[in-house]
Amino acid sequence: MKKYMMSVTLFLTFVIAGSNVADAQTTTTHRKMSGRAKGAIIGGAGGAVAGGLIGHNVGGALIGAGLGAGAGYVIGDAKDRSALRKRQAYRRAHPRKPKVVYVKPKSTTTTTVTKSYKY
Repeated sequence: MKKYMMSVTLFLTFVIAGSNVADAQTTTTHRKMSGRAKGAIIGGAGGAVAGGLIGHNVGGALIGAGLGAGAGYVIGDAKDRSALRKRQAYRRAHPRKPKVVYVKPKSTTTTTVTKSYKY
């Protein structure tokens, strides 16, 4: 019974994830997933598999998933921060030059000033 429930749950998880991927492909804008999210997902999946194999029950899988997700989040966060520091260092070393745009001067009118001197 446990194997049946586990396989049904796994199947439904992949079906739901697959439908979300299909929906994401139809949208015009795509937002990249952060390293933290990727790390948490990969760590959670790996931890669940390892916990299930080691503990031989669902409780071990849940504990493994939680620990793996936490560890994956920390590792992904470290990668994100490292990439941010590299981008900032590059931008400091290679500043952007402002674009010089020629602006045509507006037409100017000349006025004559007459001075009158009183003696």
